[in-house]
Amino acid sequence: MDSRRRGDRIFAGLSRAAGLTIMLALAGVFVFLAVEGIPGISQPAHNYAPKDGFWPYVGSLLFGTVLAAVIALVIAVPFSIGVALFIAFYAPRRIAAPVAYVIDLLAAVPSVIFGLWGAFTLARHLTPIYQWLYEHASWIPFFAGPPSATGRTMLTAGIVLAIMILPIITAISREIFAQTPRLHREAAMALGATRWEMVRLTVFPYARSGIVSAVMLGLGRALGETMAVAIVLSASPLVTLNLISTDNPATIASNIATSFAEATPEKLHVLIATGLALFALTFVVNFTARAIVGRAERRFSA
Repeated sequence: MDSRRRGDRIFAGLSRAAGLTIMLALAGVFVFLAVEGIPGISQPAHNYAPKDGFWPYVGSLLFGTVLAAVIALVIAVPFSIGVALFIAFYAPRRIAAPVAYVIDLLAAVPSVIFGLWGAFTLARHLTPIYQWLYEHASWIPFFAGPPSATGRTMLTAGIVLAIMILPIITAISREIFAQTPRLHREAAMALGATRWEMVRLTVFPYARSGIVSAVMLGLGRALGETMAVAIVLSASPLVTLNLISTDNPATIASNIATSFAEATPEKLHVLIATGLALFALTFVVNFTARAIVGRAERRFSA
């Protein structure tokens, strides 16, 4: 009994130390960004070109960051949940296991590979589609055009990000679906429910908070992605909803990556300040997700 209690105390101490280490690391990142970034808010106007101040400059970058992430989520979430349901409930085991393995392998592909593939292969094949959208749907602001001849647009970047976050959302959703109590599923089937009705009435209510967590993790990856977006887009700090033209809004991470090497000390402070804005945005997103998940768990337990 004493050795068991000693093991519990050791495990509790290690867990507490790991948690404190993570908190200290996060605090250290915030302190660095604050100390080095706050001077970037009040630099000479030429450091914010083509804008005339910090807030318009970071505002346009935040717009591009959120736009790319939203495009990725709109594309990835339905596919991810559909693939997770297929693996968990519809596919035979001999098919489900290889599909799950391939989906998990996508998470191990470096982002630079996705960026090169998106810029030099996917973009070329999407160019005729962008031309068709411009000819038939240019009345929609997203497809106002004129279309890019290279296909390296915000929509292409969003599709690449969607492919990158798909394995994250799929893997977590699959595990959550598999944890649905077996008795709940069997009871629904015994009452005459179809397989889809069983999923809709028993699996989705149980897995709602887990799905939200998976989506938020994917969103965090999309918000902070650097190299894939930097390779695909030739962007600048502007605000536009046009997703298929040559004028594309930049994201914070890609703007830092492309501007860092040639940055003056003043410009470097500006870039770090935009990193602080991205840090704050990610924190707000994660805090909101945690609140949503907690409320869903309380509602389900009640």
